[in-house]
Amino acid sequence: MNKKQTIVISVLTTAVLVLALLVSARILLRADLSKTKAYTISSTSRNLGAEIPEQVEITYFVSAKLKQLYPAPGEIEDLLREYTTYSKGKIRFTVMDPVKSGLEDRMQQLGIPAQQMQVVERNEAAISMVYSGILIEYLERYDVLPVVFSIDTLEYDVTSRIRSLIRETTRQAGILIADAAKTLENDFDGLNRALTLSGYKIRPFGIGEEIPETLPLLIVVGGPDFFDDWALYRIDRYIQQGGKVFFAVSNVVPDLMQGLNVRKPEKTGLLDMIAAYGAGIKDSFLLDPSSLTTTFNSTGPGGAQLVKLIRYPFWVSVLPQYGNAEHPITGGFNGVDLFWPNPLEITTGDEITVTTLFTSTPEAWLQTENFNINPDQAYAFTAEREATTGERLLAVSLSGKQRSFFRGKAKPERENVGEILPDLPENTEESRIVVVGNAEFAGNQFNQGDKNYAFIIAACDWLSNDDDIIGIRSRAPQTGRLEKIIDQEKRLAAMAFARILNTLLIPAAVLAAGFIFAYNRKKKSQKAMEDK
Repeated sequence: MNKKQTIVISVLTTAVLVLALLVSARILLRADLSKTKAYTISSTSRNLGAEIPEQVEITYFVSAKLKQLYPAPGEIEDLLREYTTYSKGKIRFTVMDPVKSGLEDRMQQLGIPAQQMQVVERNEAAISMVYSGILIEYLERYDVLPVVFSIDTLEYDVTSRIRSLIRETTRQAGILIADAAKTLENDFDGLNRALTLSGYKIRPFGIGEEIPETLPLLIVVGGPDFFDDWALYRIDRYIQQGGKVFFAVSNVVPDLMQGLNVRKPEKTGLLDMIAAYGAGIKDSFLLDPSSLTTTFNSTGPGGAQLVKLIRYPFWVSVLPQYGNAEHPITGGFNGVDLFWPNPLEITTGDEITVTTLFTSTPEAWLQTENFNINPDQAYAFTAEREATTGERLLAVSLSGKQRSFFRGKAKPERENVGEILPDLPENTEESRIVVVGNAEFAGNQFNQGDKNYAFIIAACDWLSNDDDIIGIRSRAPQTGRLEKIIDQEKRLAAMAFARILNTLLIPAAVLAAGFIFAYNRKKKSQKAMEDK
């Protein structure tokens, strides 16, 4: 091969490599090894173009400095480009740096805030303001993802917002807090924030306030003591009109304002109404070996104050394997944490479809009388264990045409209120209901993660009839505590084995491999010397 041929081959090879790189930028090839296939765009999003009459514009506002320092913006861009690939021209995607483009004022108008980020350059730490938000536009309507730093739920967020824009629907959730001592802003801020970030517009309702039939769904959290017949009639009429309701309601509850006493409701109307719909909330506590730990103050010998850490069976950690994988809500169930939960019982016939969402472990048991929830008196927790052990129902969904709780009864009246309640509708519409016998799991006070909010959002999506959207959210990367070993002796044995494996066996295996390698090398060297 002469010099001229070498130059020609080198030039052609370089040209082929450059062309291959240019083409590869337009080819989406990804091996997704995650359990939930979280990094593979779903068929729902791939087929979104068929639902879009006019073009949708997606703009990713991201600072160049953020792209230089972190991989997340690149992952976000890759996922958003997939929308354009599968939309057949119905979705257009643009990336812009707000600072370089002079759009900082517009960012403020859109509600996309600059975020503080610590940057280390040339061994000096500094604080930089960076942007990472998404604007989705359709005709004259738009929606915003103000802060996006990962792709964990990005496909869910983008697809749900595009669908809401093209259908001209509002993802709205009404929230009714049935507790005079609690407010949405202070005690349920985590739930409020999680729903808002998922694209829901939150509308608070007071007890007894009219619930419009146009409201997509209502979340009722609290206890039955705050509901009179007037308030119950409002909810019942909403359900008769096809309304969707999530009930997170407790029956017996710890009275945290009065130490660790247990309180039963004086009014049972709400419990009776939910039972009439198909799910009775029992007046007992469920305890489970699969539970969380808690610290509490105790008095030791001589009056000394002690801080103890115990596994508290009233704080139940529902494991993923006890969720119903066949139901859209719990198809990607990552567990929930319940605090002093009340078990459920099915109380309806064949006219309503009742589906289990999740249960306790088979080792769970009940406390039905002589209630004692004091962590310092754990000996009392197991008094009824032998007689009540078994897997218990903790959450259900109800579907169908619900019979009105007030059918055949006189309409309730309130003293000193001139308003007259409207009649029940003549024809009952199909409705959906979710019931969990626990109010505390939706609040801020005890929650230790986002699992509970993920379940509530999935339930809200199902109540809103977006079954395919739920599947996208459930494919987000999942993390969780190592909690599958609930037997204390087996747990301790597994921990001991892990310590021995990591501190003794693995180092010993490495040392043994080193000695064997050195010995074999020495033998080969000696044999080579002898052969010479």
